[in-house]
Amino acid sequence: MKKITPFLWFNDELEEAVNYYTSIFKNSKILNINRQGENGQVFTAMFELDGQEFYALNGGPIFKFTEAISLFVNCETQEEVDQLWEKLSEGGEKGSCGWLKDKYGLSWQIIPSVLGELMNDPDPVKAQRVMAAMLKMSKIDIKLLREAYEASSNG
Repeated sequence: MKKITPFLWFNDELEEAVNYYTSIFKNSKILNINRQGENGQVFTAMFELDGQEFYALNGGPIFKFTEAISLFVNCETQEEVDQLWEKLSEGGEKGSCGWLKDKYGLSWQIIPSVLGELMNDPDPVKAQRVMAAMLKMSKIDIKLLREAYEASSNG
């Protein structure tokens, strides 16, 4: 286990969630499942999503996920953004600026790496146009970001 590993608390849908997440992300796998009780319900699980380890618990309905923490997914292509956006938001809630909640209430940010590059441009006018374009989006659209970046300063 890595020194710092995200720990996720689920009500009673941990096994379903682990199978769901590992089916969405490439290079993912279930590392360990701990079953307890007479019915063999999953109590804890360790899993990996594209190299990032997670530890999770079926802890009951005491705590809920909030937007105060989200999982940031760095995407290289629009195709990757589109696929993850649709799969993770299915049964959940699409937000703004690349944020969504999945069907378990966990918040995700599906962000193309080009967004950071364009927003950190040394030209503050270009960076501001990219920010303004992003603020109008739900799912991030790379083509629209680039169009905002390359737009003439005259409008």
